[in-house]
Amino acid sequence: MAKDSAGQQRTGLLYGIGAYGMWGLVPLFWPLLKPADAIEILAHRMVWSLALVAVALVAMRRWAWIGELVRRPRRLGLIAVAAVVITVNWGVYIWSVNSGHVVEASLGYFINPLVTIAMGVLILKERLRRAQWVAVGIGAAAVVVLTVGYGRPPWISLTLAFSFATYGLVKKKVNLGGLESLAAETAVQFLPALAYLLWLGGQGRATFTSGGAGHAALLAATGVVTAIPLICFGGAAIRVPLSTLGLLQYLAPVFQFLLGIAYFHEAMPPERWAGFALVWLALTILTWDALRTARHARRALAAAMANVPATGMPSGRDEPRADLPEAPRPS
Repeated sequence: MAKDSAGQQRTGLLYGIGAYGMWGLVPLFWPLLKPADAIEILAHRMVWSLALVAVALVAMRRWAWIGELVRRPRRLGLIAVAAVVITVNWGVYIWSVNSGHVVEASLGYFINPLVTIAMGVLILKERLRRAQWVAVGIGAAAVVVLTVGYGRPPWISLTLAFSFATYGLVKKKVNLGGLESLAAETAVQFLPALAYLLWLGGQGRATFTSGGAGHAALLAATGVVTAIPLICFGGAAIRVPLSTLGLLQYLAPVFQFLLGIAYFHEAMPPERWAGFALVWLALTILTWDALRTARHARRALAAAMANVPATGMPSGRDEPRADLPEAPRPS
């Protein structure tokens, strides 16, 4: 049984590394789609993602959720909101990579956990621990430093961070599996995206038809680039602890940052290094606090279980404490 569990965790770890690794290396893919602009690439991504996910759902016979979703208008509304928000996220990311802003885009995913925590306080009225407040404060200072460094607010980073944090918040309320959620969101995106591509073709400006078979194949591959990492992430999420996933999530922006510096040769003056250093300090504090809280929660659970007699009821001598640390929740 223990061997089985260890094997599952190893498999989950490989899935997680694969998912975040692919997300981290995706800046190498978008420039291959030129001369298509960001909006055309985005429209193809929506159309081909739905096609690929629909095939996967049919092959796996996972369509019962559709009827239940259609009968719940509020849930459908949340799916529509998620589709709009992820459209903004995808569009800004593709444009930023193809416009030479890979480093700034990577910053968006570095600060995303800090934005998620801030939104939890402002929207969900969650209470932060002291270390989390310190991390958020350092993150805010980093944005100020980077604003000075760029000569403007880092709007690409902030748009990516806030849109993805909002997307995560909405998805938490929708509570659909990764593949099903992507299918529902791209179904909302499909008709506007297809209409735009047909209009573009009618104007004679569609690179899908004028760029040759290789270019058309690459545009169609946007569906694969979208769906495969998500499927790997789903495989990781059910096999490894949340704390492990929390650490793996930093692989993607690290890879993107390194690509921006080493491959795309983007400038990094000292003030930008200072801003990134502050962000990394904030994330280090956040990660340390999350791991510490998870460790305390495991110890508290073990202690509580040790005080439960064979009848399954706590002994009168050692009642469960009301101040046991709260288990960490996904951000």
